[in-house]
Amino acid sequence: MYIIMLGAPGSGKGTIGNEICNKYNLTHLSTGDIFRDEIKRQTELGKKANEYISKGNLVPDEITIEMVKGKLENLDGVLFDGFPRTINQAEKLKELLNKKRKVNNCCYKFMCSR
Repeated sequence: MYIIMLGAPGSGKGTIGNEICNKYNLTHLSTGDIFRDEIKRQTELGKKANEYISKGNLVPDEITIEMVKGKLENLDGVLFDGFPRTINQAEKLKELLNKKRKVNNCCYKFMCSR
């Protein structure tokens, strides 16, 4: 099962997401947590992300997608917290998940039509 939670900062995605993860045995995947971990470990992607974050800018899709891709390789059953944030990220996520299993296009079309 893959769940995407979208909402403004402080809207409760993390709080509710943790409850859902506990109930359905899912992994909580937050791009903020991924960024902090990659930066702390000083990975190449973490260093690139930090260049943007330290200036108050958004991390480009290419970097964000690569980080999420790396985390998804060994996971089945994920709650995405704040990802995807762009149509490009949504399309790439669909590609990644389609390699694992079929994605419900109805939900994908609704999300991307906004």
